[in-house]
Amino acid sequence: MAAFALFVSLSEAQLKLPTFFSDHMVFQRGQKINVWGMAEPETTITVSLNGKSAKTKANAEGRWQLSLPAMKEGGPYELEVKAGDEKIVLKDIYIGDVWLASGQSNMQWSVAGVLNAEKEISEANYPLIRLLQVPVEISPHLKWDVDCKWQVCSPETVRDFSAVAYFFARELYKNLKIPLGIIHSSQGGTPAEVWMSWKALTSNTKLRLLKPPTRYVELEPWIKYDEELDKWQREVEKARKEGKPEPPPPKAPNWEFMHPAGLFNSMIAPFTRFPIKGVIWYQGESNIFRPQEYTILFPALIEDWRKIWGIGDFPFLFVQIAPVEPPRTGEPSGNPYWAEIREAQIVGLRLPNTAMVVTIDLGDPDGDVHPKNKQDVGKRLALAALAIAYGQKIEYSGPMFEKMEIEGNKARIFFTHTGSGLVCKGDKLLGFAIAGEDKKFVWADAKIEGNTVVVWSDKVQKPVAVRYAFENHPVCNLYNKEGLPAAPFRTDIPSYLKEFFPLK
Repeated sequence: MAAFALFVSLSEAQLKLPTFFSDHMVFQRGQKINVWGMAEPETTITVSLNGKSAKTKANAEGRWQLSLPAMKEGGPYELEVKAGDEKIVLKDIYIGDVWLASGQSNMQWSVAGVLNAEKEISEANYPLIRLLQVPVEISPHLKWDVDCKWQVCSPETVRDFSAVAYFFARELYKNLKIPLGIIHSSQGGTPAEVWMSWKALTSNTKLRLLKPPTRYVELEPWIKYDEELDKWQREVEKARKEGKPEPPPPKAPNWEFMHPAGLFNSMIAPFTRFPIKGVIWYQGESNIFRPQEYTILFPALIEDWRKIWGIGDFPFLFVQIAPVEPPRTGEPSGNPYWAEIREAQIVGLRLPNTAMVVTIDLGDPDGDVHPKNKQDVGKRLALAALAIAYGQKIEYSGPMFEKMEIEGNKARIFFTHTGSGLVCKGDKLLGFAIAGEDKKFVWADAKIEGNTVVVWSDKVQKPVAVRYAFENHPVCNLYNKEGLPAAPFRTDIPSYLKEFFPLK
């Protein structure tokens, strides 16, 4: 992969930091603090923060990077950057935990659009929560900078910020009482592939073998273009130094907004040298019609980001997409495509330090794809973070299907994450369907027995498969006593999922 292109001529070079290095920013505690930028070539750069300092020299192109030692939470501090006679001082800097929030429209959905929005906004006074809103931009090449600055969380700054990210941060702050930085980088309507690097997409042999084939194999021209672009920039700098005419830039292939890697290049790549605590992710709606592909894409995205950041298997917490369309009241659906993408999302749990937030009970009653209750989504993400990222011994997930055993004309379903026990929110369990060898599903009776659920129907004498909440918008009510809903599942999984389930 070609290096980050820095379109700054030597004659214009001066001391610069990425724009998102600004007043009010938060650096990740417990990890080395990376600082980088531009300056006059060969200039000595000195960076100081909280009584610690480090030096380096800008290279021949004016680029520089250095690291300060890891620090514990605290602040406010000043970050001072010197290069010769030039100096930049950033104020009100804190050390704490930094989380990246990304995905599509349900992550992008602002606080102004949630339930009780005005009350939530008026109460959003959290000086130690800092917000960074990344502008939407697509790029055919990797970028080193993005035009945004940190803001202190307040009623004035939170209104248009991601609701899920804000409620997640608020809940974490109430539990941890440490400075928190939230980088919000999302865009509605985007499939997972636009958030992945070209290298991850084009090197994935599983994607190449899919039938029908994916379009990611067409990325080779763009990788070649990126390399040519980097070479061209070096030639431009050389020509300027020698006083010669600049060579023409390489011609780019056709580009489109949803092109794979396009938002990774401009909205994720600039932050990959900036250590973080973890990621919260809400996406999947734009991949609904190719669930098999998503079982490859989604884990590959997680692994891609972890590899590029280079700070280990940081926590990656994701939201299973909420119900859409009006609630299902007729016979069990034969085409639950939203349920299939939820099923594909579960494959992400095979990777370490991951957790999934189930929102099957938080759908809009009219089937809107953007439910207004983002408060509970944020709370459940924070619960997962407290367990996965902070090691608290708490139940953070609703019941997850483990296995099925047939007992005569009934099926017994076993679960993990039963917490303090299974409960039904209502007079009787809803959402279970059962089928015999004909594979025709009918609604089933079900009852809780200990940490299992027994499922049956008078219409099915020899059951072979059970489904729960496996609809676009199911009516369902199984929880654990911690108040977390059971995840949808089916035991009749398609062949492409057999290598993944049951989860190990």
